[in-house]
Amino acid sequence: MERENSTVVTEFILLGLTQSQGTQLLVFTLVLIFYLIILPGNFLIILTIRSDPGLMVPLYFFLGNLAFLDASYSFIVAPRMLVDFLSEKKVISYRGCITQLFFLHFLGAGEMFLLVVMAFDHYIAICHPLHYSNVMNPRACCAFLVALWFGGFTHSIVQVLDNFFCDVPQVIKLACTDTFVVEFLMVSNSGLLTLLCFQGLLASYAVILCHVKGHSSEGKKKALSTCTTHIIIVFLMFGPAIFIYTYPFRASPADKVVSLFHTVIFPLMNPVIYTLRNQEVKASMRRLLSQEEKKGVIFH
Repeated sequence: MERENSTVVTEFILLGLTQSQGTQLLVFTLVLIFYLIILPGNFLIILTIRSDPGLMVPLYFFLGNLAFLDASYSFIVAPRMLVDFLSEKKVISYRGCITQLFFLHFLGAGEMFLLVVMAFDHYIAICHPLHYSNVMNPRACCAFLVALWFGGFTHSIVQVLDNFFCDVPQVIKLACTDTFVVEFLMVSNSGLLTLLCFQGLLASYAVILCHVKGHSSEGKKKALSTCTTHIIIVFLMFGPAIFIYTYPFRASPADKVVSLFHTVIFPLMNPVIYTLRNQEVKASMRRLLSQEEKKGVIFH
């Protein structure tokens, strides 16, 4: 039998953010400090929400899940990136690459859907307060949570299937011919989803802001504060994602910088921004830390 030539991909070489040793050391130090400070803060937010009965409402239930998703999302990239900064040979196995790809899209899409659910929660709370307890009951919140996890899983599975289709048997063919079909699949799946969620979120908050015009000054101030915080998160989340997945598939000097902020910096900052602008969470967090300090004094 005539044997055909075949190529099996076992690993990929990562070029890293930069080839400059000095710049690599600087970025490594900054990312490590940022990661070690903000990541425990995210878990403190989760612990605070879980331990305070007064925060057992849909808003904080979803905020705790946002902190978990963001911490998990950054954990997929940051540790590996920090190790690669100190390694001369930066490689990742094929299976490792596919696993990273799956969880990045799984958690990233789940977070996008979670922001949509949080926008819906704000809309019901501000525009239909009398129906809020009936619409956003515990069973509905759990159903929303299951739906967003399932949506993220479905989106990620499609990405991985596209990657298997494009990577192993046809990598040479793709390198030698037009890649329009592959680019179209990427834009249709990730880019279109990101744009639709982003536009839907902006439209929903425009409706909410128009609705609060007639509210009292105190209620209006609280609603504006909540909406402003969420809009900041939306731009931090969707801005880089739109750049990455809808930008023409040509190399750009800004690609790696945008990806760094999208996968490491912004996910860790999102729950912190929510917390810094929320008096109830900050007060609960101070009580929790105070209780832990008292326990430590009694123990000693």
